[in-house]
Amino acid sequence: MAHYALRFTAGTDIGRRRKANEDSAFAGPRLLAVADGMGGHPHGDLASRTAITTLAGRPLTGDPAAGLAAAVAEIAARLDELGRQEPELARMGTTLTAMAWDGTRFAVAHIGDSRAYLLRRGDLFQLTRDHTVVQSLVDAGQLTQAEAAQHPAGSALVKALQSGGSGEPDVFRHDALPGDRYLLCSDGLSGVVPPEALRAALAAAARPADAVPRLIDLANRAGGPDNITCVVADVVPAADAPAAEPLLLGAASGTGSGRPAGVGRRFRRA
Repeated sequence: MAHYALRFTAGTDIGRRRKANEDSAFAGPRLLAVADGMGGHPHGDLASRTAITTLAGRPLTGDPAAGLAAAVAEIAARLDELGRQEPELARMGTTLTAMAWDGTRFAVAHIGDSRAYLLRRGDLFQLTRDHTVVQSLVDAGQLTQAEAAQHPAGSALVKALQSGGSGEPDVFRHDALPGDRYLLCSDGLSGVVPPEALRAALAAAARPADAVPRLIDLANRAGGPDNITCVVADVVPAADAPAAEPLLLGAASGTGSGRPAGVGRRFRRA
């Protein structure tokens, strides 16, 4: 079976209305991940940083899906322990969307309302399902997608990774094809930029490095109400993937104020 590799990059931006960046992200040859500290809760930056650094620090050997599930359980345990040690950290939480690559397919772990998308042959598909009140109402037939987009409780989560109690993530496998382009993002992007605009920006970019700043610019032009973080990766023949060190971005990079698109701290596993 032919094996392929990922050509990837990532970017984060504080947006136009936030004072700190509570998003975190990781992009590497075997792992892509975005975490968004829960808005309105204390220490969202610490929660997202804990999620991403815990995940990035684990060797994903063996079954990637089982590895991701174990990593999510470890993140929940660490958040719980932090909450017990420091009362002010109680109830801090984060979303997490992560994809582990084995050379032919992805394992995906997802909780919250960050998203993973697939651009395949010009068409955009949302791979993850939002764990929000509004999505639950859509699933129950009580709201249309158009109504959901305007609902005042659009960002209210029903599941997240949270100290004091975490929900179970969705874990599944996804078969990739050469030429596929993947986007992982926080809702600072997907919450303000409609799917067709995401599709057009991803389809028009020659490389992931061209797509990321364009996506961040679109979110800021739409008002930039939240932190904006995205990871973009292409599935390419292994010979066409340049050697690239993994990236840590946002709160996980140790800079809470955000960095320019595509810039993050180089990650080395201990």
